Amino acid sequence: MCGIAGFYGSDMNQSQLLTMREALVHRGPDAQGQFIKGSCGLAHTRLSIRDLSGGVQPMTRCFHGRKATIVYNGELYNIRELKYRLLPFSIPFETTGDTEVLLYSYLVFGPKIFKELNGIFAFAIYEQDRLLLCRDHLGVKPLFYYYQNSQMVFASEIKGIFAYGIPAELDETSWCEILGLGPAHTLGNGVFKNIQEVLPGQYLIVDSTGLKEYCYWKLTGQIHDDSYEDTVAHCNSLILDSIKRQMVSDIPICTFLSGGLDSSLVSAVVAKELGDTPLNTYSFDFVDNNINFQSNSFQSTLDRPFVDVMKKHIQSNHRYLECNNSQQIDYLFKAVDARDMPCMADVESSMLYFCSVVSEECKVTLTGECADEIFGGYPWFHQERFLHQKGFPWSMDLSPRTALFREDFINQLPLESYVRTQYEDTLSSCPKVDGESSPEEKHREMSWLNIRWFMMTLLNRMDRCSMYSGLEARVPYADYRILEYVFNIPWEFKCHHGQTKSLLIECGKNYLPKEILYRKKSPYPKTYDPGYEQQLGQMVLEELHSNPRLKQIIDLPKTEQFIASVKDYGRPWYGQLMAGPQLLAYILQIGYWLRKYNLSV
Repeated sequence: MCGIAGFYGSDMNQSQLLTMREALVHRGPDAQGQFIKGSCGLAHTRLSIRDLSGGVQPMTRCFHGRKATIVYNGELYNIRELKYRLLPFSIPFETTGDTEVLLYSYLVFGPKIFKELNGIFAFAIYEQDRLLLCRDHLGVKPLFYYYQNSQMVFASEIKGIFAYGIPAELDETSWCEILGLGPAHTLGNGVFKNIQEVLPGQYLIVDSTGLKEYCYWKLTGQIHDDSYEDTVAHCNSLILDSIKRQMVSDIPICTFLSGGLDSSLVSAVVAKELGDTPLNTYSFDFVDNNINFQSNSFQSTLDRPFVDVMKKHIQSNHRYLECNNSQQIDYLFKAVDARDMPCMADVESSMLYFCSVVSEECKVTLTGECADEIFGGYPWFHQERFLHQKGFPWSMDLSPRTALFREDFINQLPLESYVRTQYEDTLSSCPKVDGESSPEEKHREMSWLNIRWFMMTLLNRMDRCSMYSGLEARVPYADYRILEYVFNIPWEFKCHHGQTKSLLIECGKNYLPKEILYRKKSPYPKTYDPGYEQQLGQMVLEELHSNPRLKQIIDLPKTEQFIASVKDYGRPWYGQLMAGPQLLAYILQIGYWLRKYNLSV
């Protein structure tokens, strides 16, 4: 896993390219390289996972008179199949890694091969005075760019683009993204003015004639004819194949283990495949959460008892990680550094901290991310009020998220219409099946909303949190083959006899004990320490008094009253558990963001 950056259409010198590369060195601290030819520059910083001694990038190869150079971030899990397809062409492979396989596959087959790549990736290829940028099917790996006046600048993270010299600026759309949709953002929108991202399943080509966008893969609506039994069998095959493929590594791997169905299944399969070699597993919680925890409809139990069951069941080498208040608050600001913008508040800062600890012992982890979005695990899949209301189910009401902002600032932004437009545009692009019943169509739309929005937010969190410390986090459930199949399975199969995520449970029956299989959905943990909220409140007031930019947008009297009166966690404003404390944390992140990038309101 790596960081990539570069430019096209500008005569920049090597030192400026190195500045871009250095901005991303956390993503790949093991090796660095660069390439400049004419008006194109490519930079790479490497986290060595496969072919540790080879695979140096940028990599240049020739085939039948064509020469191309690549910088690549990601992992391919089907290089055996790709190599088999290349056999008739007598390719003189010099490495055992996936970078060379990818580059030769492109040189032989062209962009049509992109659809057949199984993995997580973002890459740039320079050939014959043109630049190609490509991102994986589901958008697991990030790729941002700036394109103005025939000049292209790109990077794995936005900070790489700013390192080139592009100014960090905001406009009305930026604020609509941050306040109306955040911590999510519209696909393709980089939040900062003139910053965009390559869309999942697409590639761009930039040359002297301009920029052209191409779609190599998209999700489609299909009639599902398989019986329930056949559906279960095919899901099992896809899930197990994806997990086993994603174990590929030339260094030891580990897993994140919460004691929930999703991560437990991944961990159990990996442990079984490792055989006599014990699997290293990690779970996350907060200091004194066993004392402060407050059971609620979304999070009814702590993870620890279920982690205890699983570590014994798979005989893993387990480490319980905990985060205290000061660490969580400190990492709120590092999370903005990692993401380049306000993000999921302490839901992100704690994950960033945990990843930093794991990275000291392991460089590759497998996670249970994306199962809920694909298999229908969230409450809003199952409650009629969410299925029939208009709006994003994880953020139905904008009032909690704007309650502490100044009215003169909020009223000048078209927040309601902006959010409504993004919601309606997403629904209008939902792949449909002719003749589908209204209830089935509603569930299909809910799946689509989650795939395009909630899943992307969590994938962005996982990438930036892990790669900030040079940790590669893999997501077996985010295999495009799984999504293609499961998206079109009828809801009565996904929730068979009323059982949430029944298809995943069927897969887990051969691997997991019943108390794990049928555990009620529990989200990523958060602290319930009242002292944490008190610290946040004090810090927000201090930030307001010292940061004139934040004071331009936050209402001080409202904030003081809110901090003084809140005695519980309030109403969630994003997802299931981001409520009062997380709103204060988000405001802190906005204040830091404005200062860090010297942004004008």
